[in-house]
Amino acid sequence: MSATAPPAHSTDALVAPAHTMSRGERWRRRGPLMPALVFTIIVTQIPFLLTIAISTLHWNVLQPGEKNFLGLGNYSAFAGLDNYVTVFTDTRLRNAVVNTVVLTASVVVISLLLGLLLAVLLDKKFPGRGIARTLLIAPFLVMPVASALLWKHALYNPDYGLLNGALNWLWQLFGADQGPTIDFVSKFPMPAVIAALVWQWTPFMMLILLAGLQSQPGDVLEAAKIDRASGAQTFRFITLPHLRQYLELSALLGSIYVLQTFDAIYTITQGGPGSATTNLPYEIYLTMFRKYEYGEAAAAGVVVVVGTIIVATFALRTISSLFQAEGNR
Repeated sequence: MSATAPPAHSTDALVAPAHTMSRGERWRRRGPLMPALVFTIIVTQIPFLLTIAISTLHWNVLQPGEKNFLGLGNYSAFAGLDNYVTVFTDTRLRNAVVNTVVLTASVVVISLLLGLLLAVLLDKKFPGRGIARTLLIAPFLVMPVASALLWKHALYNPDYGLLNGALNWLWQLFGADQGPTIDFVSKFPMPAVIAALVWQWTPFMMLILLAGLQSQPGDVLEAAKIDRASGAQTFRFITLPHLRQYLELSALLGSIYVLQTFDAIYTITQGGPGSATTNLPYEIYLTMFRKYEYGEAAAAGVVVVVGTIIVATFALRTISSLFQAEGNR
């Protein structure tokens, strides 16, 4: 006697495919997201479109023209792409681009190496590891301006700074009365800014890499121990390949943030001496509020935003591939 099983009712039939939904149903489902979308457009996209429009104008507030732009002020003439040509050909802006690349690359690479070293150390079990983690994360929690002021006055100051005090102590230790006083900000402006930013961003890199270390498969590490692989071999052939995506993510996110550095430049060096530490965000500030060239500053801002979007695109691809790899485990 054979009994036929009752037909199984699939739950898929209860959910209407997207292509069979009516237009009203689609908009009803999207409705709750509309306020957030409208808010995002008003806050981000409209100002960006206005910035693009201003970047096509010859507009200096000290030399106002006769044509009015949306009631925001008078400009002299339509510039087309002249401001963008100035951005890529002006000596000051070219130097700012070079400084931006040097600053970003130096901070990201040094922070990444130090963060990897600290992450490897914190991945080991030892007494007081929780306290050590808290202390190492603390620099990332300090406000950028407060961090820059701390480095400028507490460490770099030639009269009462900690670095000069330590150097004088070493000179006295070797029999000298007093060592030479070094003004680190004036003599080494770019390394001074890089050191302050590395101190601030190393905990960020450390946290990401520590998460990567703790996500390593334990069975693979146990197999390496059974095969008598040394610690260096395990790190080189197992840990580093596993950390590749985490390293890429740290470098890309760090590049996005460091690329927009303004606080440390403004607080520690004011872009000087000369323009030795002037990066693109600070150069845009000078163009806007010292030269009052609104059109040129807007064009430089658009270039920075486009560059940041390019870097962010690579970062999002890395994040998506990282999540996909974790989901496939």
